[in-house]
Amino acid sequence: MVSVKSFLLLCLPSSTLAADTILGVYIFSRHGDRTAKSTPPANLTDLGYSQIFTSGSYFRDRYVSSTASSRIAGLNPDVVRQSQIAVSAPMDTVLMNSAQGFLQGLYPPVGSQLGSERLRNGTTVEAPLSGYQLIPIQIVSSGTGSEDSAWLQGQTNCAQATVSSNEYFSSEDYTGLLASTGDFYRTLSPLVNATFSQDQLSYKNAYTIFDLLNVASIHNASLPVTPIFTNSTLDTLRTLADHHEFSLAYNMSDSIRAISGATLAAEIVQALNTTVTGGGKTKLNIQFGAYASFQSFFGLANLTSTSNDFYGIPDYASTMTFELFTSADPSPFPAPEDIRVRYLFHNGTTSNDSQPTTFPLFGQSEIDLSWTDFVAGMNKFAVGDQSHWCQVCGNSTGVCAPSAGSTSPPPQQQSDSNSGGSGVSKAVAGVIGAMVTLAVILAVEVAVLLIGGLRLVSKKRLAGGGVVNGEGNGSATKA
Repeated sequence: MVSVKSFLLLCLPSSTLAADTILGVYIFSRHGDRTAKSTPPANLTDLGYSQIFTSGSYFRDRYVSSTASSRIAGLNPDVVRQSQIAVSAPMDTVLMNSAQGFLQGLYPPVGSQLGSERLRNGTTVEAPLSGYQLIPIQIVSSGTGSEDSAWLQGQTNCAQATVSSNEYFSSEDYTGLLASTGDFYRTLSPLVNATFSQDQLSYKNAYTIFDLLNVASIHNASLPVTPIFTNSTLDTLRTLADHHEFSLAYNMSDSIRAISGATLAAEIVQALNTTVTGGGKTKLNIQFGAYASFQSFFGLANLTSTSNDFYGIPDYASTMTFELFTSADPSPFPAPEDIRVRYLFHNGTTSNDSQPTTFPLFGQSEIDLSWTDFVAGMNKFAVGDQSHWCQVCGNSTGVCAPSAGSTSPPPQQQSDSNSGGSGVSKAVAGVIGAMVTLAVILAVEVAVLLIGGLRLVSKKRLAGGGVVNGEGNGSATKA
C-alpha cells in the first residue's frame, strides 16, 4: 500500500490534536515482515520482530508511559495490570509472535527494582529476564493459520463470503486483467520458476507472485536487478496485487464478501463498549490480524472515499487505532453522551518519526464522532454474534448446527392444517410419541405393583415408622 499522502490536507496529524482525555483505545495491527506465503510455513523475520517492537514502543510513548503524549487515564505506566488490557490474535505463528513482540515494546521489562518480591521467609526473588512482563494473549478463531494461506477467504469459514469472492473470477474486470497482463507475468518465469509453473504465472496469482518477489527484494541479496526485475516491475506487481486482493475482500453490492471486516467491526464496538459500560476498567484492547481484515474494513467504513490509498494492501506492521476520549471531566467516568471516538491509521511501522493520521469514518467529514454516532455507523455492517454470522454466511454445520436447528423449518415441513394436508407435523408427532411412552411406563408400573403385592405408602406414614408386613418397627424395607 502506498504511503498516505493525498489526504493529509483534509486530515489532522495526530500530534496536533487537542489535549482531550483518552479513556480507552483499540489497536488493530498487521504482523511484521515475514517469509513468503508460497514457501510455507511462514515465519516472522528478525526485521519483522524489530518492526513490531518499534510500533509497540511508539504506542507506549503515546498511551502508556507516565510521560505519554496522549496517556490513557488511569492506565498503569510500568507494571502491567492485567485487568486493564486485553490482547488477542489468531492461532497463527506470524501473528501470535507479532503480538508478543509488540507487547515487549508496549510494556518492556521493569528491571530488578520493580520486578522482584520479598517472600515471608525474607528471601527476595527477582523475575527472570530483568523483569520481563508476561501478558496473556487470547486466541480468536477467525484468521487461524492465515499467513500460511494464499487464499484470502481461506480462513473465514464463511460459505457465502467464499462464493462471493469466487464470483470475482468471472467478472469482466478479472477476465480483462487476466488477458492484458498475461505477457507481463510470463516474463517473470526466470525469477520464480522454482515456485510457480508456467500455468500459474498469471493475474490469478497476483498476490502470491508479488509476495514472493517482495520478500526476495528485501531478503535475497543475490537477487539480480535485471531488465526483467526492476523497481518499476515490483511497483506494477504491487498495484496488481492491491487491486486483486481488494476485489476479493470487498464488493459494494455484496457486503458478505467483507465478512472479516464486519466481524472486526463488531469486536471493536464490543471492546470499546466494555470500556464505556465498565467505567473505564478495561482501557486498552489490542488485536492482530491479516491484511484482508484491513481491506474489508476500509471498504465497509467507506475510507476509500477519503483516499485511494485505502484500496491498497497495508504494509507490514500497519495499524488502525480507535481512540475513546472526552473533553469533559474524566472523573467520575463520563456519561456516554460526553464520549467521542476518532479513527487513526498508519501504513507500515509506526514510530515517533512516522505517526498515525486521523481520518473520517463512514464517508463523513467529521474526524471526531459522538459515541452514539460511531456505534450506529459500525452497527450498519457489523456481524457480532454466532447466530447472525451463521445466518449471513449460510453455514449450517459445525458451530452453526445448533443455530440452524433452532430456526423455523421450511414451509413444506411445517404442519399445514390450512392447506388440507393429511400429514402430522414433527412437533405434534413428538407430543403424541411422548404421551404414548408415558402411558406405557405407567402401565408397567401398575403391573409391577399388582404382581409383587406392593402398595403405595405416603411419605408421612414412612416418616412416622414405616409399615412392613403390617407391623410398625420404625424402618422401611428398600426395594
